[in-house]
Amino acid sequence: MIEEMDFENRIVSPEYTYADEESELSLRPRSLDEYIGQDKAKENLSIYIKAALQRKEPLDHVLLYGPPGLGKTTLSSIIAREMGVNLRVTSGPAIEKQGDLVAILTSLNEGDVLFIDEIHRLSRNVEEILYPAMEDFSVDIILGKGPSARSIRLDVPHFTLVGATTRSGQLTAPLRDRFGVLLRLELYTPEQLAQIVTRSAGILGIEIDNDGALEIASRSRGTPRIANRLLKRVRDIAQVEFDGKITYETASAALSRFEIDELGLDDFDRKMLTTIIQNYSGGPVGLDTLAAALGEEAVTIEDVYEPYLMQLGFLNRTARGRCATKLAYEHLGINDNSVQQSLF
Repeated sequence: MIEEMDFENRIVSPEYTYADEESELSLRPRSLDEYIGQDKAKENLSIYIKAALQRKEPLDHVLLYGPPGLGKTTLSSIIAREMGVNLRVTSGPAIEKQGDLVAILTSLNEGDVLFIDEIHRLSRNVEEILYPAMEDFSVDIILGKGPSARSIRLDVPHFTLVGATTRSGQLTAPLRDRFGVLLRLELYTPEQLAQIVTRSAGILGIEIDNDGALEIASRSRGTPRIANRLLKRVRDIAQVEFDGKITYETASAALSRFEIDELGLDDFDRKMLTTIIQNYSGGPVGLDTLAAALGEEAVTIEDVYEPYLMQLGFLNRTARGRCATKLAYEHLGINDNSVQQSLF
């Protein structure tokens, strides 16, 4: 329980937390024109929406995939708004039984958008209900048990399924093949994130200059959710200890207090790399061994901490275990030779 609480309170975690709910709702763009970044996906999506509206048909089913915190839920609401229809939101883990999904599908109106977050976590039994619903807009229901059981086919309104996943590789091939539109969301550049920070600051009534916005953006790990979260925390520091305006100096001082360095690494990231370098000569070290040394769950290290370190080129996964790279040594200011000599 303690480890779970620590994970949820991690300020640079891209995962959604309850603390993000209120701010994200107010900061989310409401149209494709307001949506910053993801230019390729946005351009293609705009064409698909316009074509569907011209044909007066529902949009093809859409699969959004990529790292967490990049705006998949936001895009689903924009799709519904641009199509002029209602949005129904649920998630894979929340749909436990086939009857749950049938109830949702039969309650939709013609053309509505059904958004299923973490769609890769749907159970196989529930997933099978989706196949005819996505293709033929009908569902099969089994009434009764044993020899007296009979199947009834119910028609459902023509709808658009928008699925979101951070693990597209875990989707089954039959489900993936039923999506007509597949859009990958990429990590944002610091310049794009600076635009998002500036926009969010305007909505929240925060005074910020370009250098302050860029400093927050550069430490946000390419993720808008983290950028908005850092903006709110830097605002608190600026309000109490500075003149209320976020400048480069204000943002740098505040983020240093949170122990977030210029690349967005926090204290645990650095502790993990340092442990691999100093305790295990840079690796390789097994995941379970590393988890025991850090006092953290192996699955949390694998799913939460490692991806960003690998994106930066600071960590390698090999068949023998995890290895810190030369870039990690340089970032931490550790000399490779001094580590080797300390082992003897």
